[in-house]
Amino acid sequence: MAVTLRALQTVVPPTILIQEQVRDIFAAQPGLSRLAQRLVSTSFNVSGIETRHTVIAELTLDNDSTEPQFFDAHKQLLLMPSTRVRNELYIEEATKLFVEAGRRALAACGDIRPEDITHVVTVSCTGFYAPGPDYMLVRELGLNASTQRYHLGFMGCYAAMPALRTAKQFVEADPNAVVLVVSAELCSLHLRTSSDPDTIVASSLFSDGAAAGIVSARAPLAGEKALGLDLFETVITPVGEGDMAWKIGDEGFEMILSTYVPHIIDEHIEGALAPLFARDVSITGQLAATASLEADAVGSTLGAAVLTLAPPASLSSVIEHWAIHPGGRSILDKTEAKLELRPDQLFPSRQTLRTNGNMSSATILFVMKAILDGPATADGERVCAMAFGPGLTVESGLMTVIEG
Repeated sequence: MAVTLRALQTVVPPTILIQEQVRDIFAAQPGLSRLAQRLVSTSFNVSGIETRHTVIAELTLDNDSTEPQFFDAHKQLLLMPSTRVRNELYIEEATKLFVEAGRRALAACGDIRPEDITHVVTVSCTGFYAPGPDYMLVRELGLNASTQRYHLGFMGCYAAMPALRTAKQFVEADPNAVVLVVSAELCSLHLRTSSDPDTIVASSLFSDGAAAGIVSARAPLAGEKALGLDLFETVITPVGEGDMAWKIGDEGFEMILSTYVPHIIDEHIEGALAPLFARDVSITGQLAATASLEADAVGSTLGAAVLTLAPPASLSSVIEHWAIHPGGRSILDKTEAKLELRPDQLFPSRQTLRTNGNMSSATILFVMKAILDGPATADGERVCAMAFGPGLTVESGLMTVIEG
């Protein structure tokens, strides 16, 4: 039974942040050391981002609010609202994005009606409230009151992957299950001025967005492209627990994102992929053939050996598409170089970063949609998806393009 992800849809709020303008504002804030000012310029300039989106309408140069809470445009001053103020805006704006993304996914899936949805899985790490977004989706989209609801909260950038894995498990347990998966993140609510390098890097990357899709055993309609959800794996790297973290402070959530993260990924990405590839006979066999190994038995030991001994460039031919979470430009650079991927294989990730920034858990779904929408993406091609988050945790998945 093939379990598929269909009708991937994305939503971003209307306020656009121009990276160069935001850079200049952050660099001009009072109290920054000279070193911090240089770090702001460098971080923003090398981010690989041109535009981002935010739910904070105040964050524009022409804002004329008389009682600003986040940004005083007249003084060009970034303000420091409390966590409560930030979360109140999350409740208002995240609900809109969750509902709109879910509505678009249902509208894009012609053979599935609201009453067909049996499960809802929501994802977010940038705010809290109850009844939460899972509840609001049921009410606002007209789903059955008996719809089962699950929320994955505060897991960080990788959380959409376990959400898809959970949805797949629901369908495997009940082939009649139809699961609506929605991720919405309002990272811009927690941006702040600071001389701290981790905070500066986070301020140069994060943004807002939402994405949704439907997971079921129903085959895609004629002409529709979907993703068959084949396998998922979770790996915690031996190091990095303190290099990527997410805590709640008095003035918003505090992101720890050290400059060492790309080096951790560079060192451990092959080991993180080995357990995933070891479970796929087709991929392991092809890599084994490339490495001149015997592939009579497939197991974790062989999988690790194959990945270590096979020429890295063979990965780009065995797996056509790579949905890599664009946590930052350097992460993509390290991944492309380490696995010897072709530049076009990282284009969906780089383009998502360039136009939308890092939207935490929703970002990987944007990349998957870009791959599905690509004119050259063909039926039967394989997709490897990877997302990174606190821990350092690596979530990966193998998927297959299915065209109805």
